[in-house]
Amino acid sequence: MVRNPLTSEQIEAGRRLGRLLREARAGRDLGGVAHAAGMSPETLRKIETGRLPTPAFGTIVCLSEVLDLPIQDLAAAWRNDLRLEAAS
Repeated sequence: MVRNPLTSEQIEAGRRLGRLLREARAGRDLGGVAHAAGMSPETLRKIETGRLPTPAFGTIVCLSEVLDLPIQDLAAAWRNDLRLEAAS
């Protein structure tokens, strides 16, 4: 199965999501948060920097729980700016 390339909008949405997660993690150790969420520190680093712009839903749910960040906020980071761009 061949995966279609991501659009520029999807890539930017992944960057917004990564920024929100990085801000929510604040002073917490990246490795500690990653392990608590069941992933490697490198995976979390890739998500936070936008190098992994479309993480699996289960990954986002785990990060939401570990960071005590409502999943709705993560969805808004992905979705809301895209709607604003489409309206422009």
